[in-house]
Amino acid sequence: GAPYRTGGDTVKGLDSSGFVQKIYEIFDVNLPRTALEQSRLGKKVDRMELQEGDLVFFYDRRSAGVVGIYIGNNKFVHAASDGKREVRIGYLNDPNSEKNFIKAVRLKTLENGG
Repeated sequence: GAPYRTGGDTVKGLDSSGFVQKIYEIFDVNLPRTALEQSRLGKKVDRMELQEGDLVFFYDRRSAGVVGIYIGNNKFVHAASDGKREVRIGYLNDPNSEKNFIKAVRLKTLENGG
């Protein structure tokens, strides 16, 4: 139920990279603040090899500005800046997601079990 807020990183409002950062803090994984910095972590993963917890990155108006967490079955959770501007589930096979997909990464910390 947290609303979208550019640059936000609290439950009062957050953006996609702030959302991902907060979720990974729950698992004692410290991530950088921006989507661009987060995209430089871990190892690149092919879309056909995605696993739950992998980060997926998409272009927006400002380059690699949108990041989400893959949750399986072609779905990812993210803080959306369009429409209702809320945390929600997106679909990788959605035409907009397919068009704007950049890459996916698997965090090495999680890949090794912790």
